[in-house]
Amino acid sequence: MRAIRILTAAALVFVASTAAAQGGQGARAGGGQGGEAMQQRQNEMLFKGITLTEAQKTKIDSLQAAQRTAMQAAMQGGGMQDPAAREKMMEMRQKHQAEVRVVLTTEQQVVYDKNLAEMPQRGAGRRPPGRR
Repeated sequence: MRAIRILTAAALVFVASTAAAQGGQGARAGGGQGGEAMQQRQNEMLFKGITLTEAQKTKIDSLQAAQRTAMQAAMQGGGMQDPAAREKMMEMRQKHQAEVRVVLTTEQQVVYDKNLAEMPQRGAGRRPPGRR
């Protein structure tokens, strides 16, 4: 259940980011927080306490853009409803996290791993949109 929540949150971030990049207003109809702002918030959480070089920022931006494109393609046709598709997206997310880790120094990886482990806990008390 926790893994599904994490995957859903990650998928929403990537969909919203893609929508914003295409001129949309985010994941919610009628506005809401734009994808770029959501991506920025996620990056602030992931890279809290880490000072990235310009080269690292460029590489991570490139990795995130590729991940957004791949996640959007995976979600076409109701991918979130299919357990196999959800599993594939979880694997894609884990691969992306490993690729980001490679860009970081050993010291930065320790902080990144800690930040990544804390992220699900921050949203644990929230309900997914539409559920009461």
